[in-house]
Order: sequence, then C-alpha cells, then structure tokens
Amino acid sequence: MPIFVKSEIAPLKRVMLHRPGKELEHLTPGTLDRLLFDDIPFLAGAQQEHDQFAKVLRDSGAEVVYLEDLAAETLKANPGLREMFLKEFATFSPNVDYRPELFQYLMSIPDDKELILKTMAGVSFRELGASPKFTLPAMLNRQNNFVLEPMPNLYFTRDPFESIGEGVAINRMYSVTRCQETIFARYIFKYHPEFGGDQVPLYANGTEHYSLEGGDVLNLSAEVVAIGISQRTTPEAIENLARRLFADDSATVRTVLALEIPCMRATMHLDTVLTQVDHDKFVVFPDMLDSLRIFEISPGAKNALNICDLGGDLRKVLEKHLHQDHIELILCGGGDNVAAQREQWNDGSNTLCVAPGKVVAYNRNVVTNKIFEEHGITVLKIPSGELSRGRGGPRCMSMPLNRAKL
Repeated sequence: MPIFVKSEIAPLKRVMLHRPGKELEHLTPGTLDRLLFDDIPFLAGAQQEHDQFAKVLRDSGAEVVYLEDLAAETLKANPGLREMFLKEFATFSPNVDYRPELFQYLMSIPDDKELILKTMAGVSFRELGASPKFTLPAMLNRQNNFVLEPMPNLYFTRDPFESIGEGVAINRMYSVTRCQETIFARYIFKYHPEFGGDQVPLYANGTEHYSLEGGDVLNLSAEVVAIGISQRTTPEAIENLARRLFADDSATVRTVLALEIPCMRATMHLDTVLTQVDHDKFVVFPDMLDSLRIFEISPGAKNALNICDLGGDLRKVLEKHLHQDHIELILCGGGDNVAAQREQWNDGSNTLCVAPGKVVAYNRNVVTNKIFEEHGITVLKIPSGELSRGRGGPRCMSMPLNRAKL
C-alpha cells in the first residue's frame, strides 16, 4: 500500500525528503523574517549534512525518496498536466502584472525535474528578462527581486502534509509564504502513478480555511493521534481533521488528543517539544509541562465530537492511551534549565525514530543525546551546523510514507 503509518516508532520502511537546493541561496537578510528563517545556511554545507542524514536512514533500512523526484515523475506520467500545474504556480507570484511572463518562462524549461527545482528555487526578475511595467504595483514589487519567491522551508517535508494510517491530509499552511509548498503534494496524491487516483484516502486537500501543519501531528498508535494546538495549528483545523478521520470506515483512528502548547516561534510545532523514542519513552521540553492542556476528542453521534478536558498530566494521558504501565518522560537538556532551552532551540526534542529505541538526532545536542544513551536509546547522530539554522530537526526534515506493523 502507498501509505502506512500507524506509529511513531515502528521500523521506518520508506520516507520522503527534500534535498536543500538553490532556494537557500535566494535567502537575503531582508527576507529572512518573511521566509521564516533566522539565518542564512551555507548551501553546500547543508547539502552535505542532508546527504549524511539520508545515508543514515538508508543504513537503517529505509528507502529514501525525494519530493522533487515524485513531483517530476507526476508531470512525466501525465502529458498535458504541466500547463495546469504551472498556471496554478503562477498565481503565487506576488506581482500579478508579471504572471503571464512567469508562466511562459516556466513552460520553456523542457526537463521536468529541472522545472520542479526551478519552482522551488524561485524566479528572479532578472531571470525572467521581462520588459519593465510602469505600474505602481509592478514598480514596488520589483524591489523584492523575485517574481516567484523561493521556498527555503521545503526541506522540512513534515509540514505540508501528514501520513495518518493509510491516508494523508494535505494542509493549509499557517504562513502565506509556505502555502505554495502544498501544490506538490496535491498533484502527487492526485496524479502520481503510485499515489494518485483513489489509492490514498485524503482527509484534507490543502484548501481548508484553518491552518494545520504536519509537525503538530504524532501517530501514537493505530487508534490514537496526537495533534498540537500551536502557533501554526488551530483548534478548528483539529476538529475538522478529527471528523474526517472518524467518518472514514477504513481508518482505525478513534481518539485524537489535542495538546495545547506555548504559541511562539521556539515551540512552533508539537514535535519541537515532544517526540516518542521508544514504546514507553518520550523526550519532552520541560518548560511546556506546567502550562500543558490536553483534550480528548472521540466520535459522537451524527458526526458530532465528544471533547473532554483531561488536564495537563502528560504521563498519565500517555499511559492510558498507549496501554503502558509506565511512560518515561526524558527531559530535553536534563534538569538543567539553560541546557534545556539551548538544546530545544536546536531541536533536541525533535528526534526521528527509525525503530523502537533507535533515533536520529542532531549531534550538537550533546546533553540530551547523552541522556538518551543512559536510558538505553541508540542515537544516530547527524551533523547539524547548517541544517539547524532553519529551526527544524530530523523529524521536521522527514515525512514517513511507510512504517512496519508493530
């Protein structure tokens, strides 16, 4: 089956990544805030680190596929789709006056993968070579350099959609600058030979009114999904997704746990403060425990939802829903407040489990990684000097498509 993800810890069989590309070189100090970056990564270094990440995943038994390849395969397998795809992309140009020229420029790129990479990297006014248009919007927007803005966040493949059970939900992204990222997923899950048609149930198509991002979704078991109420995921979006999961007779999810976490940049998604590392172990950012609220959502009559406030005892809630006698919460940074804040900022809590008790983590989080090992967790450390500048860790950079059955 194309999608099978019913756990956070089952052996990883197939995973989608995006290798950082030219889009990172199109970041400037003046666009960092709008494009959701805190610094400008060195592309060659980021690519070397990302290639090491992919190698670690392959060495752990996972097949690695790339977003750019899946998108290019989608176009190649569907002659005539390119025009519709690019017309939709052109609507994301911040300058309406240049959209026809942008469409023609992209259509002129013959190779499908080169075209996909160009849509990801962005198109500058200089590349477009269009004649100046002396309208006020055109003249003002030319100061932004790009007629199609780059998508530097794409290497965080976790966010535009999430695998849940045997289906996917394509998201409405929180930030306008990331909304165009979901176009790739929508075309892949509609037209790709392996994923398109009716092969994969869709629980959202990316056109929702309320935002939800994949970093907030944890598949705790076949029956239980946890979703963060965060800076980037709204409670309304969680309710909508819960209704669709419960309405699908082929889906096994019967409980959604909505966890309210601090709404700020440092804790933008649930997986920046909480990830599972073994059957009975989670790593958690301690600062969020005091303010945490957890809500249990289950099916009600006639498509209604039953919602119960469970309070904030994370350990107790996880023990109940994972049927464990004892859940161990491993504190990011240990008991040291300074180490916890430093390492959470550098994604010490954002681990990717490739098998029970075996995780991929950034090598820079030395305190948390040592604590993992003291708790019997195998840590596959990857370099992180450049990748971490985007404020996302190994889980953020990966979208599991298939995990084994536990």
